[in-house]
Formats: sequence, structure tokens, C-alpha cells
Amino acid sequence: MQERQRRRPGDRVFRVPRLKPWRVPLAAIRRPRTGAISPLIVVYGFVGLIALGTLLLALPVSSKAGQFTSFTNSLFTATSAVCVTGHVVVDTGTYWSSFGQGVILALIQIGGFGFMTSATLLLLILGRKIGLRERLLIGESMSLQRLGGVVKLVKRIAVFTILIEGIGAILFCFRFWGEYPPGTAIWRSIFHSVSAFNNAGFDVFGDFRSLLDYQTDTLVVLVTAALVFLGGISFIVVADVFGARRWTRLSLDTKIVLATTASLLLLGMIVMLLTEYSDPDTFGPLAFPGKLLNAFFHSVTTRTAGFSTISIASIAAYSVFFTILLMFIGGAAGSTAGGIKVNTFGMLTATIWSSIRGKEYAGAFGREFRNEQIHRALAVVMLSLGLVAIVVLVLTRTEEFDFLDLLFETVSAFGTVGLSTGITPGLSVAGRLIITATMFLGRLGPLALALSLIQRQRPTTYRYPKDQVRIG
Repeated sequence: MQERQRRRPGDRVFRVPRLKPWRVPLAAIRRPRTGAISPLIVVYGFVGLIALGTLLLALPVSSKAGQFTSFTNSLFTATSAVCVTGHVVVDTGTYWSSFGQGVILALIQIGGFGFMTSATLLLLILGRKIGLRERLLIGESMSLQRLGGVVKLVKRIAVFTILIEGIGAILFCFRFWGEYPPGTAIWRSIFHSVSAFNNAGFDVFGDFRSLLDYQTDTLVVLVTAALVFLGGISFIVVADVFGARRWTRLSLDTKIVLATTASLLLLGMIVMLLTEYSDPDTFGPLAFPGKLLNAFFHSVTTRTAGFSTISIASIAAYSVFFTILLMFIGGAAGSTAGGIKVNTFGMLTATIWSSIRGKEYAGAFGREFRNEQIHRALAVVMLSLGLVAIVVLVLTRTEEFDFLDLLFETVSAFGTVGLSTGITPGLSVAGRLIITATMFLGRLGPLALALSLIQRQRPTTYRYPKDQVRIG
């Protein structure tokens, strides 16, 4: 056995101090705000896509003349394509080459999908796994309340989009085959189908005429309207309709979208017939079936599609005003359409109706709305109105057009519609940049606002005393 070492006199003893465990309260740890930057990711994604499109469209290969395109015109066109608006300062069919039109078509398709959805599809093609963070971003960008099956939903959206666009292209090809050479007929069919489904409003027919040459062609008008409608109500609504197959089984969101959309389409059709029925520059020369067809199409296309079968500059003042209202409302949330969305408008309309009937809680179709959703809807509407008012005020100082034309142009850009009274090519450089920013904010503004409102929501353990404010 080893003997213990004895301590000699004078030796120093070093004692290790006893350390207490260091406890850090969990509340003091700042957790990473995973969802806080999600709106910025979407914004940066769209900015990067617009920048790439601007660079490609500025190249000589993109124009038929083989010359460089100015930065302003390239930026305006790229933003309009990514934001699926349809505003143009140069004619798409006569100015851009096949390469330039292909770039525009690709920007429309990616912009219609949405940045996060497009990025997810790219990752899936590359064989990458989709993590929780990406699923959160996808769900928020598509206004989803749950994360289950998000990736599967993205795949179904891609299949649905390609299927519908393919059917539309085939139907258009039947009409264009005898009118154009085979290659031109196929290209115009594909371009028009993709543009219509994504509610973009771009056309390659030339001379800024849109569908004026096809205003009595039932096939072209109805197929375009069907593509616009399907793209504007979102895949989620379409899937719910085919899955439930009964009105009573549909979700509250689907019921509001369908009821509000049908009401606006019918109302817009009636207004256009009343105001333009005898106008020699619009519906006057058409027979009654043609008037009915074009009134219906105008009511559909104002939902952010941007196609036109009549001259918007020739419609009556009240038709212009009512068209502005329809463009401001737009299509459904999570779709390719813009505006404040029919979901928002329908919910606020139902809230007003509940208030008029003296109900304490707002709701529709036997369901009650959440107060936080009503507050978000009000915030989206008021901020959208504020944005439109500011843009119009600035345009009145930079442009020399009539106020109603500037208001129409602004709301069309904000709602990503693309309809114009004909003043877009005549805008100054400052005016084009302002409309470019408006298209971008219109595509991302309400979405980014909704996401930020969701993230900043914090449960409170206290409430303030209630008081009254005089109303009316």
C-alpha cells in the first residue's frame, strides 16, 4: 500500500473553491424570432427577381430592334410582370423579341406562383428537404392557418396550374391555328393562357389592343374569363369546392369568397350594361348577346386580370369610377390576384350587416368572425386607401393628366390589374417610377402588413376599462 504523504510544517494548502452551478432563467434568453423576418424574405425575393428581370430585359437580345432598353422601361416591365399587373410602357407584341417575351412569361409564372412557392418548387426539383422554417414562410405567404401538408399543397398547386394553363393553351390553339403560322399560334396560345391564369394581363397581339379584335369571339372571351376566374379565387377554394361538393360542407372562407365574387361579378355586369349599352364607342354597335358577353368579361377582368375587349378610355365616367372600386377589391387571398381581396371585403361587409342588424358579434353563414381578423381587415383597407391617396397626390404634381385618369392608373397598379385609360406610355420618368413602386407595394403591401400583424400579436393578461366614443 502506498503511504499517504504527510504535510510538512510550512507547506501551503491550496483549496479549490466550491463552485455553484450557474442558472440562467429561461425568460432571460432571447429566442430567435423565426417568423419576424419572413416578410423581408418575401420582399427580398421579389426584389431580386425584379432586378434579374430588369437586367435581362435591358439586353439588346430582348428587343426586336436589337438595342439596349432604358433602365426605366426595363424596370417598369419587369415589375409589372413579377407583380402580375399588366401595365406596359412599350407594346409587348411589337417591341420585345421572342427572348424578351420569354423572359416576361417566366417572370409572370414565377410571380403568379409567389416567391416562396416558386422557391419551394425549385428546392423540391433539386431534391432538397423543406424544413420547418420554410414551411412557416410558405404558410404565411399563402395565408394558411396550419402547417400540415404545406409541401403537398405546393405540389398540388403546381400540378393544378400547369394542367389549367395547358388546357387553356390547347383551347386557344384551336382558335389561333388558322389565323397565324403554327409556331406563332402555339406561342400566342401558351403566352395568353399563362398570362390569363396568373391574372397578368400581358398580351402579344400588338399595338396595345389587348382583346379588342376578339370582342365577339365567344371562345377566346369565355376561355380567358374562365382562366382569370380560376386563377383569381385561389387553388384552396377550388380544392375545397371539389372536396366538399356541398355548400353546407364548405369552409367559411370559401363561402365568403364565392358569395362575394358572384355578387361583384353580377353587380359589375349590370352596371356596365346600364352605362355602356348604347355607347357607340363601346357596347353600342354590338348585338345583345355581344353586349352581355362583353359586360360579363369586363366584370371578370377588373378583378386584377387587365385584359380588355373595349377601349377603357371610351367608357363613361361612372363606369370608370365603378371599375376603380372593383379593381381596389381584387380577387381572393392566396391567389394570383391583387387588391385588398374579396375575403377582406366580404368579411367587412358581413360585419357591417351584423352591426346594422344589432348583433353583438359579427359573423356570416352561421359562423362568428374573430375580432383580431376584423381588426386586420380594417388595417389593410385603411392603409391601402392611404397609399392610393398619397400616390395620386404625388402624380397630380408630376403628371398633366386628368385626376380621374390618374386615380384609375393608381388603383390599377395597386390592385395589380393592368387596365389603363391609355396614359401609361405617356407617363414621365418620375410617373413611371411611382407606378412601379405602387405595383410592388400593391403586390406585397397587404400581404406584408398581414404577416407583420400576425407576428406582433401578443396575448395580454389585462384589459383597459371600456368607454364609449360617439359615432355618426
